[in-house]
Amino acid sequence: MKRLLNIKSNLSLGARIFLAMTVIVVITFILISLITIPQFKTQSDKYHSKRLERKEAQIQRSIAYFSKEARQYLDIEQFDSILSEKIYEVSDVQSVKFSIYDLEGKLINSTLPKNEINSIDSNLLEKILNEDDSKIIEITRRDNVQYRSSYSLIIDDNFQALWILNLPYYDDDNLNSYELDSFLIILGEVYFFLLILSIIISYFVSQYMTKAISEIALKMKQTRLDKTNSKIKIIARSKEVNSLVESYNNMVEMLDKNVKELSQSNKEEAWRQMAKQVAHEIKNPLTPMKLSVQSFERNFKEEEDNNDSKVKEFTQTIIQQIDTMSSIASAFSNFAEMPIQKGEKTNIVLAIKLALEIFKEENILFKSDSEKIIVEIDKPQIVRIITNLIKNSIHACQNVKVPELRVSIIKKIDIVAIKVKDNGHGIPKELISNIFEPNFTTKSGGMGLGLGMVKNLVMSYNGKIDFDTKLNKGTTFTITFPIVN
Repeated sequence: MKRLLNIKSNLSLGARIFLAMTVIVVITFILISLITIPQFKTQSDKYHSKRLERKEAQIQRSIAYFSKEARQYLDIEQFDSILSEKIYEVSDVQSVKFSIYDLEGKLINSTLPKNEINSIDSNLLEKILNEDDSKIIEITRRDNVQYRSSYSLIIDDNFQALWILNLPYYDDDNLNSYELDSFLIILGEVYFFLLILSIIISYFVSQYMTKAISEIALKMKQTRLDKTNSKIKIIARSKEVNSLVESYNNMVEMLDKNVKELSQSNKEEAWRQMAKQVAHEIKNPLTPMKLSVQSFERNFKEEEDNNDSKVKEFTQTIIQQIDTMSSIASAFSNFAEMPIQKGEKTNIVLAIKLALEIFKEENILFKSDSEKIIVEIDKPQIVRIITNLIKNSIHACQNVKVPELRVSIIKKIDIVAIKVKDNGHGIPKELISNIFEPNFTTKSGGMGLGLGMVKNLVMSYNGKIDFDTKLNKGTTFTITFPIVN
């Protein structure tokens, strides 16, 4: 039972509609058959009972009429003799065999070929004479054939009992059985046609119903927070489907509105944090610049011979600090510049090879399961992601005697995994939770915007980024993207 429920829960809506209509037709056929068969038997019993009554009534009228006419002119011996002959005449006319008994239960005459019953059982005779209905029907079965034996009184015009009529009747059900078989065959043919028709109708009905639901499911699957979601434009005849579409469209409107509000709130908060960080980073080079200017002002004298060297030293200090400020501005600009998605389908293997071209002197080992893996990501952005990860790995290996950098692409069923592995110093355990924070860095210089930018880019293209690190053994960054079929 549990297995059956599991199979049922795995069926699609279309399959359930098809199965339901098929089961309804089959069950209807079975129920009608179960009702029809007893009904035919009941009708057969009624038919045989009525036929027996008609035959019995005809024989009674014939015998009673003969008795009325003959008794007026014949004595008893002549009457009994002629009655015996009349019985055969009536039997031939009515095409039925019967026996006549007197009121004491003794056989007068019988048209049956072999009548071994010369008298009626006393108990049965008592019932015949005393029953108000004055008719007794006994049903017996021999050799799988049902027999009815009717015992009734033949009465005259004065309602006086004359004789007892015994009419055996054989229930010939061959005709009824033939009619029943014919009916069931015709019924089966009709329901077979209905079954084929229901299969065709259920197919189109399920297609019609599930088309709208499938489109709704597809739209729901494509619903994302980082893009504008389109509404569903379906005019369905089903009120329930229309209600579902309307609810989804209202949800999309609410979602887009909430996303915009949340995005605006996050941007404001991010810019506030970034402004603090930028202000802090800019102050760092400004302080040595101020001190250098003050020192130069104190120590500079026009008549001294080493003025050139002092000016050169001062200039180098100022330029160095200006370069630091310039790098801060560039990093800030790169982080703030979020990609405009073009929906480009890129061979990620070629794109990563292109990104590694600028790091030829680093002896980076590259390996890929396939030469062509298509991912929906803009080519400049995957280059940007890999470049940042490689730079981080190079920096992590600065103090390593034999640095090793490996980039591998692993193709799975519906995703591709990109691994960037180094044997650098690793990330300390207490810093792991902050590694993707925008203002976090493990370097002595810079703002720490690289990994934060990388994560934003990866997530904007439906990707995931994770890492595994061991102190003094190295770090492996793993990025996964869905493959485009």
